Amino acid sequence: MGPKEIQARRDLTALECVTIDPDTARDYDDAISLECDSKGHFHLGVHIADVAHYVKPDTHLDKEAFLRCNSTYFPGQCVPMLPEELSNELCSLKPKVIRLTQSVLAEFDPVGNLVTYEVCRSAIKSQKRFTYKEALQVLLKKKKSIHAPLLERMTQLCALLKVKRTERGSVDFAMADNVMIVDKEGIPQKFERVEYDVTHQMIEEFALKANELVAIHLSNQGKSLIFRIHEEPNPDSFQDFFAFARSLGFILPPKPTQKDIQKLFTDAKDSPFIHQLNVSFIRSMRLACYSPENIGHYGLSLEYYCHFTSPIRRYTDLIVQRLLFNELPPESDLTAIAAACSLKERISFKAESSVVLLKNFRFAQVFFNEDPTRIYPGVITKVKPFGLHFEIPQFDLEGSLHVSQIGNDFYEYNATRMEFRGSRTGVHFSPGQPIQVRLDKIDLIQLQSQWAIVQESGTSRPKKGRK
Repeated sequence: MGPKEIQARRDLTALECVTIDPDTARDYDDAISLECDSKGHFHLGVHIADVAHYVKPDTHLDKEAFLRCNSTYFPGQCVPMLPEELSNELCSLKPKVIRLTQSVLAEFDPVGNLVTYEVCRSAIKSQKRFTYKEALQVLLKKKKSIHAPLLERMTQLCALLKVKRTERGSVDFAMADNVMIVDKEGIPQKFERVEYDVTHQMIEEFALKANELVAIHLSNQGKSLIFRIHEEPNPDSFQDFFAFARSLGFILPPKPTQKDIQKLFTDAKDSPFIHQLNVSFIRSMRLACYSPENIGHYGLSLEYYCHFTSPIRRYTDLIVQRLLFNELPPESDLTAIAAACSLKERISFKAESSVVLLKNFRFAQVFFNEDPTRIYPGVITKVKPFGLHFEIPQFDLEGSLHVSQIGNDFYEYNATRMEFRGSRTGVHFSPGQPIQVRLDKIDLIQLQSQWAIVQESGTSRPKKGRK
């Protein structure tokens, strides 16, 4: 890039900027700076790779990016939306090199209230590429870094923004993720558990705030844009979730409010059921999508929200970048673009999920071949009148059993408690309960598995005698 390109921008190269990404990331599209003044005000900078500077409308690059709409991520491999020369090199905010960016600069008071903000084209020089693990080590004082004060400030502002999010009714998820590690040939090696620690939380909070401010900024200018929208859940789906939570022993009023749901997840945070609750709650909600019609974002409890912070891997973010600086052709059909991006997002998610599932089955196949009689711990996740569903954490797989397969008894279904109970033995099976299972068969073509309970692992209740 030439001096003229930099001179036309806000020179922010002197700012202390860092990137924080997963271990395997190669495309760094967001960097963070954060200073604190004498009044205790936070000055946050969210700096996003200026992909719009390199990918112009109606060029071959733009047309190919729109055909893909997003990058697709598989274990050990990425199918990028943009050529790697851009996604991993020229646009990527690598350390120690000047990069062109679009920056959201926001000031917050000592309790996290927004004071002012601006959006500008800028140039930055990231000083450090952190992984989440490295940043956490610094925060835990297990590793030294000259950027430790910056990371400490980031955790402070993150905590304030999380309080604001809770106040407006958003539910705070803190779900760990099991990531499949594969070798160069794509063969599964092991699972790595990635905790949703404070380093993940602070990057998410800053990205959410930048996305919200950009949506507000464009809306205040009277511009049409592509919103990220999330409709309210279907009431019937929520009733199923409430019934599930009650079956686990959590107390909810007959008609729970948003505050009741928040309290439920706060109470369940350290319980063994938090994972099942998170999954059940997410499945009860509608899918988020893109639309030029703004109906708000239910999950985040935001009136205005768009995607802006990942233009290297999402086409909608590139469109928003063009809108910010009046570079989107007037004939652009935002409705068609939003529909295409929503569709391609679903296709990518389905492809990613299918490949991950196949890798998980292949991983389980190795253990099955070594010892077909091996027993694995499982957890019941759902009980229906016809059978029960369970998870096998060791392989991150789900299984199911028909009621006729769960034990040598006649099991009656209790709809209120969502459980099976043996009429003769009193053994019962309910959500959240551990069981022992054996893998009997794997079908890598159909992506299906067959399991068997090796013993009646349900809890026996003493039968009440007659008076």
